[in-house]
Amino acid sequence: MASTAPVTLQATPRPSLRGIWIALFSSAVFGISGSFAKPLLEAGWTSGAAVGARMSGAALVLLIPTLFMLRGRWGSVLANWRPILLFGVFGVGICQFAYFQAVERLSVGVALLLEYLAPVLIVLTLWVRTRRRPRGLTIAGAALSLGGLVLVLDLTGAQRVDPVGVLWGLGAAVGLAVYFFITAKANDTLPPLVLATGGLFVGAVLMLLLGAARLLPMRAVFGQVEFSGFALPWWAALGGLVLMATVLAYVSGIMAARALGTKLASFVSLTEVLFAVLWAWLLLQELPAAIQLLGGALIVLGVLLVRADELRSVG
Repeated sequence: MASTAPVTLQATPRPSLRGIWIALFSSAVFGISGSFAKPLLEAGWTSGAAVGARMSGAALVLLIPTLFMLRGRWGSVLANWRPILLFGVFGVGICQFAYFQAVERLSVGVALLLEYLAPVLIVLTLWVRTRRRPRGLTIAGAALSLGGLVLVLDLTGAQRVDPVGVLWGLGAAVGLAVYFFITAKANDTLPPLVLATGGLFVGAVLMLLLGAARLLPMRAVFGQVEFSGFALPWWAALGGLVLMATVLAYVSGIMAARALGTKLASFVSLTEVLFAVLWAWLLLQELPAAIQLLGGALIVLGVLLVRADELRSVG
């Protein structure tokens, strides 16, 4: 039984350069979500309404190609209802809900830092399940990436620490870790498109239920929004949030996780924070500080060390 545990937790394909590029693309489009969401939030949308609309819209966009792909293969959905449900509940719904709950009690930087403890949780989980201590390169890569993450988030000044907020942030990290475990598992009967669509539908329903229970405020304002100095209709910002930061992001993220495996894909995902800073610079004129650029370099170096360790393990 012990020897089969790693297969249950994650796929262990040979790391490929193509997988790295897909993962970086996924991080880039995930990272643009803040630049599209900020104009909506500034116009009066609540985070719950923006996330709910994001998930619902993406699920509807993916529905038609998913139905086309599933012609005569509906049995594969029934056979894989468990990973779809886990992906939607934890990797989509709870991860987003817990993060926004953390943001209400902590600074955005601290909340993000807690959420992106997910790669460390993954390394610890694999250590416990396989009883093999991570090698030095992985440990060094984790330390460099987390150090770089702190610099990118630019955690300056006094930070208010709320214990409840910390717990919500750790809950978001658990949700993100589950996301990588589910998406990295090789499954020939469950295409990435089907998993993304099913998970987004589950996540959207969960968010709407939280809104109906008044656990998550839902308010949308339908008018003009300010985007990079221009006035645009609300649907333009929401369209970018749905199509780029959700549809492309989740489908490519699943493809990357299956190509790279749980651990490496989770470390590459740390570049999402760097991309978020760069997108904010390009689209919102929020210039990154020198310390943030240094942090980005450390994240990339940490990812390279983890990749080198993955290559050694299969060499």
